Amino acid sequence: MRTLYPSITAYKQQRLSVTERHQLYVEESGNPLGIPVVVLHGGPGAGISDEHRRFFDPEIYRIILFDQRGAGQSTPHAELADNHTQALIADIELVREALGVESWLVFGGSWGSTLALCYAIEHTERVRGLVLRGLFLARQQDLHWLYQPDGGAAQLFPDYYRDFIAPLEGDTRHLLNHYYRLLTSSNELARLNAARAWAIWEGRISTLLPRVDAQEYYGETHGALALARIECHYFINNCFIEENYIVRQINKLRQLPAVLVHGRYDAICKPAAATELAAHWPELMLQIVPGAGHSAFEPRIIDALVKATDQMAKELAQP
Repeated sequence: MRTLYPSITAYKQQRLSVTERHQLYVEESGNPLGIPVVVLHGGPGAGISDEHRRFFDPEIYRIILFDQRGAGQSTPHAELADNHTQALIADIELVREALGVESWLVFGGSWGSTLALCYAIEHTERVRGLVLRGLFLARQQDLHWLYQPDGGAAQLFPDYYRDFIAPLEGDTRHLLNHYYRLLTSSNELARLNAARAWAIWEGRISTLLPRVDAQEYYGETHGALALARIECHYFINNCFIEENYIVRQINKLRQLPAVLVHGRYDAICKPAAATELAAHWPELMLQIVPGAGHSAFEPRIIDALVKATDQMAKELAQP
């Protein structure tokens, strides 16, 4: 079974102004002359980590990571204004142009898979291939699965779900709108309590086996606030895309080499979404991974992703 490549440091870090308001943290690692790959993190709002560099052979890939608007080290932190899918797609192009990249491999998981597909639909000529994980199609049924009392996730994890809805004080009608009011409240304590409950719910159900430190790890205030505020902002706005947009546009991508890795027991993004996309995209290499949930850092998911980036490097190196 493959494991992550050894830890490496970024050889270049910069801050890229994309609007008067928003500034992105952008970094590069690996081989400056290698195959360019851009990593699109999840959430939206989750941010990148040093571990994201390790899915790629650093001798072969020029590894480009950036924090999307409001996430991670980008500023302003947890900002919702001018933060929507079309803006993020434009930001990806600004990063590409700023780094002098003609075209690149696009790697994204969860919300990152949504953004990767939306970007590839609009800028197919700039995409050399796709490596996706934990597919999120951003449809109403996908949000219902994750957040509603009669959704699949709540039925699988009823005890964790009780903790998730605790800030709502028993009123689960219009749940996302209620959460949005809390997350944008002028009451700092209400904002932070809601953010921690939101992030802990998602974190707790992201792995097949529970993390003993889940509440402390996912409830860290700085990260939880960006994740919860930005996710909720996107989700009450249907991720700023038309319903079933990706499936309806998928013919634009069928010529691209693409791999989708999805955990068999993914409780955040249901595997049925992955099989549905594959039904509309016969050329897609879909791998349903046994013994794995949603997280990119579960052993079997790591194995599948590292193998996918290695194989993609071989394909992209061919003349």
